[in-house]
Parts: sequence; C-alpha cells; structure tokens
Amino acid sequence: ASVSEPAQKCCTENIQPFLTSILEELMGPVSSGFTEVRLLFDKEVNEIIQDFQKTNDMTRLKENVDQLMTLPFNSVKMEPCYLKVNLLQELLQDLKSRFKVYHIDFVIQRTQNYMQELMENAVYTFEQLFSPSHQADSAKVATTIEKVKLRVLK
Repeated sequence: ASVSEPAQKCCTENIQPFLTSILEELMGPVSSGFTEVRLLFDKEVNEIIQDFQKTNDMTRLKENVDQLMTLPFNSVKMEPCYLKVNLLQELLQDLKSRFKVYHIDFVIQRTQNYMQELMENAVYTFEQLFSPSHQADSAKVATTIEKVKLRVLK
C-alpha cells in the first residue's frame, strides 16, 4: 500500500505521457518489416505465376510451390525483412537510457520470429488453398494461383 501510490504517480507523470509517441516510433520499423514480408510473399508467388505461364509445366509448378514452402527458412530471402526491424536497435537505445528498457536484442529477435511465423502461416495457407495436383485445367491455374495469393494476403 505504501509503494502503490508513489509508483502510480511515477508512471502517470513520467511514463504514460510518452507511451503513445514511443509506440508510434517503434511501430515504424515493425510495420516496415511486416510490409516487407508481405511484399516478399507477393513477389515469390508472382514469380511462380510467371514461370507457369511460360512453361505450362505442372511438375515444375509443384516444385515451385514446394520451394515456396521453404521461404520462411530461407535466410537470404528473409534478410531484407529482418533488416527493417534492425532499426529498432537505435530507437531502443534511446528508450534504454530514458526508461531503463533492457534486452533490446530480445525485442528485435522476437519481432523477427513473428515475421518468420507470419511467412510460415502465409505459405502454409497458400499450400492448403492451392494444390497443383488438384488442378485439372492448366489454363485456369495462373488465375487460381492469383486468387489464392490475394486471399492469403487479405
């Protein structure tokens, strides 16, 4: 009881007024990273569509979809997404000194883990909604892939 009132006063005066601006500042790199994940997924699926339109090869399409499933674990392709979040390092350094925020690397790592998880969910959902083996009419495959992609991105 003797600590509650001073702690409440300290939070109300020294932390709460800054929370909105802190969250806005932190959300910039986080949103940018997640946008990059979305763009990467979109780009990879568009490449599958273009390749299929050129080759009309169902076997190759299946291989490309299988390769898409490995995208969340492809550190080279995911790196641009992760780099967007590294900007948090600088932002959190300022917060560390002002508000005693520790474990900056943990915050960045967790954010990157969520990005990878989002990509895993996207490619899994794509695979579940689109199965090349169930596509009888190869003329409609590219359209179907596009529809599935848009559904996943939604």
